[in-house]
Amino acid sequence: MSATSGIHSSKPNPVPEGFDGLKELLPQSQVPTSDGHLTFRARDGDIKTSYVSIGAWSWGDSATWQWSDDELPNVKKAWEILLSQGINFIDTAQAYGSGRSEEICGELVKGMPRDKFVMQTKYWVVPDADNIFKPTDAPVKKLKESLDRMNLDFVDIYMVHGHIHPQSIATVAKGMAECVEQGLAKAIAVANYNTDDMIKFAEELEKYNIPLCANQVEYHPLRRYPETSGLLAACKERGIVMQSYSSLAQGRLTGKYSKENPPPKSHRFSSIPMEEVEPMLEVLRSIGEKRGVPISAVSLNYNMSKGVCPVVGVRHEKMAEENSQAYGWRLTEEEVREIEKRSFEGNKTSLWQQN
Repeated sequence: MSATSGIHSSKPNPVPEGFDGLKELLPQSQVPTSDGHLTFRARDGDIKTSYVSIGAWSWGDSATWQWSDDELPNVKKAWEILLSQGINFIDTAQAYGSGRSEEICGELVKGMPRDKFVMQTKYWVVPDADNIFKPTDAPVKKLKESLDRMNLDFVDIYMVHGHIHPQSIATVAKGMAECVEQGLAKAIAVANYNTDDMIKFAEELEKYNIPLCANQVEYHPLRRYPETSGLLAACKERGIVMQSYSSLAQGRLTGKYSKENPPPKSHRFSSIPMEEVEPMLEVLRSIGEKRGVPISAVSLNYNMSKGVCPVVGVRHEKMAEENSQAYGWRLTEEEVREIEKRSFEGNKTSLWQQN
């Protein structure tokens, strides 16, 4: 089953009139570099990561990404390039490829010193026997299975994949806290949570003296809802890192697709017709040409300029090289204004995207 199954609006939803996107910009002096780092709060010592996270959703996933294991050598070469650029933070999940993604992640880091990479995986929240009949124990049980697939003793960040679990927030938080108590995870995060539920989850974790370190949502110039809804501001206020998945709108913000060559129908997040995306691509392309970087790097730099950690998929060397070019520079306020004139607010869905 594709993670993008469900009802997704293809009608572009404009950003509310008068919304000031510049208020969330980081100071211009804060430039993402290959030797810099983000900080994720953890109970027993904060975690330092690269500004960009490598999205492993496509690895092993045939439903959405038409994966073939023949691609694995290309992924391994891309991993070497990313490491050379200081990008060592991998984001995977129990749901990706029904565990195959985690197995691939384990292959990539095999033999590496444990302090040279950061691994994040996500707790399988879809109602099943474990989640229904063992509601508190389920996160621990499923994480142990993940660690077996990756051949690791612990993950740096363990994330609740979405708020569709049958358990209450309090019950899930207790189970996630137990993962920290047992040394299976260093930090706890959520994904696709709206502001109110994120705060509730953080309050439950505080009972175990564990901070909530992140909330991962879909965010990019074609879907700014997490910003316009106040989620981004709430994250910053509480020291929670906002991560963005599908940071390039499933390829729509790379220049790969056009009205004549639309993305596959399985790429349904931010399912906006490409003719509506063309004005955005023109601006990104213009900025990229002036700066000597690809369109994808401009879009990733936009997220980082807002203090957002972009999670971006990588399947081959060219993607690794292009995405790495988001480092070492910052969009100006005027460039951000030009991008946001063509941006959309986007929508939420009843399944994953409750933020």
